[in-house]
Amino acid sequence: MDDPIWPLFGLRLSTPRLELRPVRDDDVPHLVEAALAGIHEASRSPFSFPWTSVPDAELPANTARHAWRTRAETGPGAWTLPFGVWCGSRMIGVQDVTARDIPRLRTVQTGSWLTRSAQGRGYGREMRAAVLLYSFDHLGAGAAESDAAAWNSASLGVSSSLGYRPNGSRRQLWGDTVQEVRFTAVTPETLVRPPWRLEVEGHAAAAAFLGLGPGDAAAER
Repeated sequence: MDDPIWPLFGLRLSTPRLELRPVRDDDVPHLVEAALAGIHEASRSPFSFPWTSVPDAELPANTARHAWRTRAETGPGAWTLPFGVWCGSRMIGVQDVTARDIPRLRTVQTGSWLTRSAQGRGYGREMRAAVLLYSFDHLGAGAAESDAAAWNSASLGVSSSLGYRPNGSRRQLWGDTVQEVRFTAVTPETLVRPPWRLEVEGHAAAAAFLGLGPGDAAAER
């Protein structure tokens, strides 16, 4: 259903097991619950910005603040779409896609997390595939980039399985420590497409809100 105030709320990406939709205020309690259930080992964070490395009492406000800030900074020319990932009635994580001046640069970046109880079931690959298919087939992107700490075999494994190729590495500040970070990229030509079809709702209104004209984005399918 289209939302006249924030058209992105009408966007839906559906895979065989998951539904991805932009996080609303009503979703924030579910988002907090998933984060509090645990995402990673306390001793090592997969996030370049260590938003989970706070006491549990501070995590709910941190999580809500990030959702609101991301929304406030989204508009034509530069945006982040944080999709809440739902498995049935349960939110199990977030998959986001970010772009700046996509009509000219035609490049997106992705990031994601899953609550620990949902890890190891192939959901990470399925939700990443969803936003890649949406980016390439509907938003007109020509490349998608991802990065991960060198020790993060789960994230790098998802990238490899989807056809990402190495795109360099460097040492940089990662959270509170210096880590080797590996960069990867995938294009429509190298993407290993899943055997299922992505179902998309609400694309036309979302694309118009993001400033994408008919020549920039594919028609809704």
